[in-house]
Parts: sequence; C-alpha cells; structure tokens
Amino acid sequence: MAERIRIVALGDSTTAGTPGFLSPLEAPPDGKGDITSQYAHWLMKSEPTWDVINCGVNGERSDQIAARVVRDVIGASPSAVVIIAGVNDVYQGRTVEHVLAQLRTMYDRAAHAGIRVVGGTIVPYNTAGPAENERMRQINAWIREQTRNEPAIAFVDTRAAVAAPGNIDHLAESPDGLHPSPGGYRAMADAIRPVLQGALRGIL
Repeated sequence: MAERIRIVALGDSTTAGTPGFLSPLEAPPDGKGDITSQYAHWLMKSEPTWDVINCGVNGERSDQIAARVVRDVIGASPSAVVIIAGVNDVYQGRTVEHVLAQLRTMYDRAAHAGIRVVGGTIVPYNTAGPAENERMRQINAWIREQTRNEPAIAFVDTRAAVAAPGNIDHLAESPDGLHPSPGGYRAMADAIRPVLQGALRGIL
C-alpha cells in the first residue's frame, strides 16, 4: 500500500470552499456542502495518496489565520502546507505591511517545523476597486519574491489560475462575485498540484 502524504490547506474562504462548502473547522467533523467547491477535494481526487486537510475559515484575516498555525499546521505534522491569506485584510482596509508580517510569521513557523510551504497568491474578487487590487498586487509580488531565494517555500499563482482571461482582477467563474466556482477551485488545484509535487520531492 502506498504511503499516505498529509498536507494542510490553510487559509480563509478560498481555502474553505465558500460559498458551496463549509470546511471541517466550520462544520465539524467532516465539513458540509458541495465537496467539489474546495481545492482540497480536487487535489485528493487527482493524487489518491494525498490527505489534504481543509483548514480554511471564511472571513478570517491573515492575523487570525496566523494564530492557528501551531494548532492546525504544526499540530497535524504534515509534509507540506499551502497558505493563502490576506484578501479579507484588503477587504477590511488593512495595510499591505500588516499582511506581509503575518504571512512571514506563518511561513517561518511552518518552515522551522520542517514543513514545506507553498505560498499561494490572493485570488481576485469582482467588487474590488483600484486601491484594493493594487494592495493585492503588492502582496502577491512580495509572496513571489520570498520564494525565489528560500528553498523551503514554493510559489503558486492561484490568482492567475482563477482569473478571467485578459483580466487578472476578475474571477473567470463565480457564483457570488466573491469566490471561485467549483470549476475555479479545480483550477486552483491544477495550479497547486505540480508545485506541491516539486516541494514534496525534496523530502519524500
């Protein structure tokens, strides 16, 4: 029997699977709703030896997600973690610097525990204005830069995966204008999968 590989998906609504799915943290013990409305589902469907633990919580800011790293990530002893956070900070008018400090904390805590980190970019939402999109661009550029010289951190452009053709600031498919459709979550998984495979090759 193939060895099981544990991966934690850490983040906010776009990790949880909003609006179609409530994560296990939101609806214990197994979550509730359309299981295809979460990228964790699509990762496990394509990689049967992966156990992807959905630790997304709708509406959480980066500092709230960072506060769960010890419990939800380090406590689960995964081989890797996918971290996508910051959109709710932008939505609430928090600064770029606030988000970067929280992401840095999450990356460092996981990496220091020997967990490979995949840093995903903030995905768009259709009602964002120019100021919000500029903050998201700055955060996403920083995420990409952090991964260039740090072998323990890999980069995936989840924003590009779900964006409309020719418009990086709008979702290609969305049931509510704020979150991806199940097809969008599948596209996120398609982008994340090869990055995770590369990260895992370094430790398995």
